[in-house]
Amino acid sequence: MIDIDRILVELEMHVPKARQVALQGVKGNRDPFYGVGKLSEVHHRENEFVVPNFDMKYTNSVLEELGMFRSRLMTMCKTSCYSYHKDRTKRIHIPLITNDKCFFVIDDIIHRYPADGNYYIADTTKLHTFVNASWEDRVHIVGGTNDLTNKI
Repeated sequence: MIDIDRILVELEMHVPKARQVALQGVKGNRDPFYGVGKLSEVHHRENEFVVPNFDMKYTNSVLEELGMFRSRLMTMCKTSCYSYHKDRTKRIHIPLITNDKCFFVIDDIIHRYPADGNYYIADTTKLHTFVNASWEDRVHIVGGTNDLTNKI
């Protein structure tokens, strides 16, 4: 199990408040906002984003153990949603703050990922969106992975 409370404490101590913050960067660039937008806007491949941007021993160990890359802290504002789109790779989600009014729609099927200490693999190579239909922000760590086996 992932210790969500421990991650939240590390994030509070080290990570600036923003809608998206890169937890992993590339060698020579620890800008916490480099790589948070469209991948076409950066000069690195997604799997090059493996260098921790912040000194967070526990959180970084979880990202490494799961084989995650280009991991970001993503806050989805209350009463908002994304457009339908496809990503290049599947994504691991580590829900930190969420509720039952937050959900993915992947290939027209609804998926809810609770903040219960587990991580979830979302096949975002399929057409998908995310909806936060609640009055609270939703916070996840999201990153790509090549290894889709359960490690934690």
